[in-house]
Amino acid sequence: MQLCGVCSEHVPKYRCPACRIRYCSVSCFKRHKDDDSCHPVKESDSASSSSTPVSSAEQPWTVEDVLDEDSQTDKVPLHKLQQLADSEALKGLLRNPHLRRLMMSVDSAEDKAKATKDAMQEPLFVEFADQCLKMIEPTEAENDDDEF
Repeated sequence: MQLCGVCSEHVPKYRCPACRIRYCSVSCFKRHKDDDSCHPVKESDSASSSSTPVSSAEQPWTVEDVLDEDSQTDKVPLHKLQQLADSEALKGLLRNPHLRRLMMSVDSAEDKAKATKDAMQEPLFVEFADQCLKMIEPTEAENDDDEF
C-alpha cells in the first residue's frame, strides 16, 4: 500500500499534475507547493521530439492520477464516467462554445469552488451539471421510468 508523498501517513488519493507526487489531502498539496518541493517531471524523449513542447500540466490525466483501487470513496465509478463520455446529450451541450469557455475558466481558476459557484449562475452550466448528475445518480422516479 502506498503512503502520501508529503506526510507519509495516509493513503494518497491525488497526484500533483506537475511533478506527479502522490498526496492525500489539500493540506498536503499546499504543504508540497509551499515547501518548493514540486519539481515538474521532465518530458520523455518522444514528447520532446515533437514540434511543440507540452508541459506536464497540459498532459492528459489518467484514471490512475485521481483513482486507485483502495480510494474510490466519493468518486464516480469508472463505468459511470464512461457513460458520461458516451452521452449524446452531453456531447450536444458541449458543442456550445459558451459552455466550453465556462468550463475552461473553471478548470483554470485558482479558486475552483468560487469559479464553480459563479458558473452555476449560468443556466447552460446548470443544465450541463444537471445532465451529469442525472446520469451519475439517477433518482428513483427516473429508474421507474426506465422500466416502462
